[in-house]
Amino acid sequence: EFCSSLAGIMLLEVFLVLGTLLIYFFFSKKNEETLPFKDGWWGRGQKPVTKEDSSIRPFKVETAEEELSDLFRRLDQARFTEPLENSCFHYGTNSVHLRKVVSYWKNQFNWKKQVEVLNKYPQFKTKIQGIDIHFVHVKPPRLPEGQAAKPLLMVHGWPGSFYEFYKIIPLLTDPASHGLGDEHIFEVICPSIPGYGFSEAPHKQDFNSVSAASVFYELMLKLGFNEFYTQGGDAGCLICTNLAQIAPSHVKGLHLNMVLVSKLGLSHLLSVLLGRYFPGLFGFQDEDVRRMFPFLKKWLYKILSEFGYAHIQATKPDTVGCGLNDSPVGLAAYILEKFSSWTDMEFQNLEDGGLERKFNLDDLLTNIMIYWVSGCIVSSMRFYKENLQKGIGTQKHEKLTVQVPTGIAAFPNEILHIPQAWAKKKYTNIVSFHFMPRGGHFAALEEPELLAKDILQFVDKVEKEQLWKKK
Repeated sequence: EFCSSLAGIMLLEVFLVLGTLLIYFFFSKKNEETLPFKDGWWGRGQKPVTKEDSSIRPFKVETAEEELSDLFRRLDQARFTEPLENSCFHYGTNSVHLRKVVSYWKNQFNWKKQVEVLNKYPQFKTKIQGIDIHFVHVKPPRLPEGQAAKPLLMVHGWPGSFYEFYKIIPLLTDPASHGLGDEHIFEVICPSIPGYGFSEAPHKQDFNSVSAASVFYELMLKLGFNEFYTQGGDAGCLICTNLAQIAPSHVKGLHLNMVLVSKLGLSHLLSVLLGRYFPGLFGFQDEDVRRMFPFLKKWLYKILSEFGYAHIQATKPDTVGCGLNDSPVGLAAYILEKFSSWTDMEFQNLEDGGLERKFNLDDLLTNIMIYWVSGCIVSSMRFYKENLQKGIGTQKHEKLTVQVPTGIAAFPNEILHIPQAWAKKKYTNIVSFHFMPRGGHFAALEEPELLAKDILQFVDKVEKEQLWKKK
């Protein structure tokens, strides 16, 4: 009897231990699924005891004549270095072509006209966590009866700006007029990342992507949006991902045109070694194989040849930034190089960097002017240091998965291709993954219609199947 009692007690203990482990596993897993909201203070000095001004103020882009006179003086006094013969864009921006861009900038580019273009959409500023946040907010020109606009937060990256979205905004706020139907109509909010464009730069260290996501979450709530969609590429991909991790019950869907995966394991290594020969074994499609292999050439060499800027910006951004903030020609050379190679790596073989094959000079110079007139190049570059200085794969957000319904548009000329098999380890609820037929890194500016169509089909899927309710 004693033995059976002892066995009963031991069995009970085993069940208690197992039960405790199960409860712990269940709750710790649930708790891990969300990222803590980062309530920072990024203003100058100490955080005041008085309540922050919560007003939303209209904003317009304006430039004083003195600023333009100073710009033209600097352009006139630019010193150019002769490029190596036949070097095209392999050494960076070719100065023969740069001279032509600067000549256009001085003699033909009409900044005042571009300011009118920038001001055609309503812009605002509001204080959040101690700094002024700038954003564009465009409502639909018309809505079919009984239909509500869906709020969509669109976040740019580096070296882009809110202006990247100016061509896609009308396709989303008025899709019917552009042959895209009227089933889903959006109200679009495009903020400038703090330290970019007309958003105030943080005055304190440690403002990273989680900080930006927390600020934009506050912005959306302040605008009265309890549920909304998000879209981003580049830094916008990271910020929108973090926002989905912070507020999964508020983000109905996450659409990305670039994916970042920093937590790599044994399965990734094996797929790199063997994926070319046994693609099905690793969940690779033929297009994944085309875009990823040979791996040394399409990944490793590309990282070594194209990511030098990221190493500089993640370590000593202010040093290089001083020169770029002082020289408009230097700033243009630095930014144009990215618009060339990140749109299509083959453009490095052209003396003009292929810059006007996908963009026009007015658009390229408008983006550069946003950096110049706001003096934001240094603070925009610091964002790399804040995100990378603690090491890749060490941050909590990098270890957490994303539960929110996710749509991915994989453009063929994106710098690095991430296959769906890799992406789904991070984004566990991918409902739409498409290999796009053409286009590169700056998708919204380069291929607005392709991107708009992909966003629309993704949202349609989420809405019809009410996927956000199944998270």
